[in-house]
Amino acid sequence: MAKITRALISVSDKSGIIELSQQLAGYGVELLSTGGTARLLREAGLAVKDVSEFTGFPEMLDGRVKTLHPKVHGGLLGMRSNPEHVAKMQEYGIENIDMVVVNLYPFEATTAKEGCSLEDAIENIDIGGPTMLRSAAKNYPDVTVLVDSADYVQVLEEMKANAGAVSATTNFALAVKVFQHTAAYDGAISNYLGARLTGEVQEYPPTFTLQVKKAQDLRYGENPHQTAAFYVESRISEPCVSNARQLQGKELSFNNIIDLDAAIETVKEFEQSAAVIIKHTNPCGVALADSPLTAYLKARECDPLSAFGGIVGFNRTVDAATAKELTSTFLEAVIAPGYSDEALDIFTAKKNVRVMQVPLLDRYVASGFDLKRVTGGLLLQGRDLGIVNALDCRVVTERTPTASEYEALDFAWRVCKHVKSNAIVFCNRDQTVGIGAGQMSRVDSSKIAVQKALLPTQGTVLASDAFFPFRDGVDAAAEAGVTAIIQTGGSVRDEEVIKAANEHGIAMVFTTMRHFRH
Repeated sequence: MAKITRALISVSDKSGIIELSQQLAGYGVELLSTGGTARLLREAGLAVKDVSEFTGFPEMLDGRVKTLHPKVHGGLLGMRSNPEHVAKMQEYGIENIDMVVVNLYPFEATTAKEGCSLEDAIENIDIGGPTMLRSAAKNYPDVTVLVDSADYVQVLEEMKANAGAVSATTNFALAVKVFQHTAAYDGAISNYLGARLTGEVQEYPPTFTLQVKKAQDLRYGENPHQTAAFYVESRISEPCVSNARQLQGKELSFNNIIDLDAAIETVKEFEQSAAVIIKHTNPCGVALADSPLTAYLKARECDPLSAFGGIVGFNRTVDAATAKELTSTFLEAVIAPGYSDEALDIFTAKKNVRVMQVPLLDRYVASGFDLKRVTGGLLLQGRDLGIVNALDCRVVTERTPTASEYEALDFAWRVCKHVKSNAIVFCNRDQTVGIGAGQMSRVDSSKIAVQKALLPTQGTVLASDAFFPFRDGVDAAAEAGVTAIIQTGGSVRDEEVIKAANEHGIAMVFTTMRHFRH
């Protein structure tokens, strides 16, 4: 075990550093430090030796050079069990440094600020910090390295239990954490600088680095013969499946996570209380209402057969009445921003149902990328966060939608966005009636939506995730009783499609935005 006798402490984030240093001093550990960290520790009454005094070499170049010295890195990299290392260190007066406590200049926080200049970004690239961290981590059998304040307590407890020493097992885990941390740090710098190679900021730099952290191993992937694990990003700023908390139920499966994502992302589209039932990533029912219970009942009414074994999402707290109805049938999982205590008690009767809670955030800005893996490559795109209000769309037919139709078109368009292409959705003002998903032709999706509809399609509106290439889709909609259509427009046969709508007395609006979902 590595006994700690000397520690080098230099941190940007000073959370918990005084308490850590006080306890280290209590074990007789000599404290080395630099700059603001040294001042802070002295103000707390601790004896601190400046690194410049330790090395015999002054800080210089506005602090850019202070720890880049053989006495620092020799003290970190010298292997205590190697006689040649020990002899060479003695020859050159290099003393052991047994602990490094370093966190890095806040590069990402700096570059996230509005108006951050390239010069500001460059000055917040830490050089000495990562170098010390890597040196210490490489020599983990002899050196304890701390890059995360969350690890301070564990290390201090080990020192207390082992007369000031830290185990090799702990040191190895801390070393791995260092390389993970510096990899993410270098990746952020590479992404930021690479996007500025041409002088103008490129949305997609020549290389793209993303680090994700394993949240859990999964029993298997989409199928039992595939292995799988769930990884999440380190910084998540909106409620989503990746920061959801499991309150009860069986272990999440690969497919559960995908469907839970589809559920919560669908209901996030709506301000009014909404419920969605997801099956194989597609909504099989979506509804709005004044309460979660009514919204769920209306969503289930659309396709109760497909709802069996589905995943349900809400954008409101689930109460006891809703939980009672949810547990009356077989469901895989439920996801919502909250649950009443009574609701959670009711769910315990169905112990296998996975109950997931996302953080409740009233205001957030959705952002980020979608990533799709192909063999040997990766497709990177901005998330489909676009939405248009039906009232803002261009009316292309002789008849303008009524106020009620506009309301239904707006609802239908938001649902359609979350249905696999080719997507056709029949809706009332606040309830889906029929959904056709994932077909090779749009008219087939229209026919399937009608076939699936258990509620009357007469008087409904229709949303199509892209343009109608032929009039046959409009003819099928008219036959089903559709009175208004929202679609992207842009087909070479738009005039033919518009003519068909006029012949049937259907109002049609063009969004000019499509929502392909492959």
